[in-house]
Amino acid sequence: MNFGRLKNVVAAAAIEGLAEARARIFGHVLNPTGQRSSHKVLRKKLIGEKVSQWYPHDIMKDDPLVMARQEQERLSKLEMLKRRGKGPPKKGQGKQAKKRNK
Repeated sequence: MNFGRLKNVVAAAAIEGLAEARARIFGHVLNPTGQRSSHKVLRKKLIGEKVSQWYPHDIMKDDPLVMARQEQERLSKLEMLKRRGKGPPKKGQGKQAKKRNK
C-alpha cells in the first residue's frame, strides 16, 4: 500500500522538477502555488512613447509671435466683455459666494 503512495510522490516530484527545468530553459516564471501575480502585466512593453507620438508637435507654441498675438486677442476680447458687463466676476464674488451670503 505504501508503494502506491510512494509512486505518486515520486511522480509528483518528477513533474515538479520538469516544470522547474522548463521554466528555466524558456525563461518563464514558475508559479507552483497558483497565486495571482503581476508578472503578466509587468512583462508587457511600456506604451508611453507610442502615446506621446500619437499627437504631432504643436509648432505654433514654439513661435513667440503667434502666442503673443493669441494672448493679445484674448485680452482684447476680455476687455470688450467687461465693457458690456459680461466679464468674469472678481475673485470671491462668483456664484458660490453669492449663495453663501444669502
